[in-house]
Amino acid sequence: MKERRWITITGRLRKGYRVASGPSRAYPEYGSIEKQKPFFKKLGLNLDRMFNGTLNISIAPYEFEMKNPAFKFQRVKWTELTNAETFSFSPCKVKFDGKVYSGWVYYPDPRTKRDHFQSPSTVEVLAPYIAGIKYRDKVELSLDLGEIEIFHPNSRRRRQGRAFFD
Repeated sequence: MKERRWITITGRLRKGYRVASGPSRAYPEYGSIEKQKPFFKKLGLNLDRMFNGTLNISIAPYEFEMKNPAFKFQRVKWTELTNAETFSFSPCKVKFDGKVYSGWVYYPDPRTKRDHFQSPSTVEVLAPYIAGIKYRDKVELSLDLGEIEIFHPNSRRRRQGRAFFD
């Protein structure tokens, strides 16, 4: 089993497009996560225990880049309403109100996504339902540095380790 190199950063929950949890103008019959889950399960990633929506966690002023995800699914045609997309997933942990929830960083590749783009400082997370969480709440987000790189956009150096954020 792969050893994880966790880094923890404080983030703040922000409002997303509400497409993942839906229904929305883009997908009036369903939320995108609910519709995508069976495709990901067939490809080897079971997300049944995850809430049908994403936590949009701002880590500003930092940004992230998916480098070596645990799962990468290319050209997934999950609906007729949009083009096939590439999705990456990396395990993560969200700590809120003293409780830790295991989840997944959900990363639809912007190069294959037609709309609903996220800021590079927003990490989309699939997690179990978290009672009481709301927009603007602070959370601690733990990410695997072997899979995701965290950096300050104004710095040429990309550091690893908790000291970078202290």
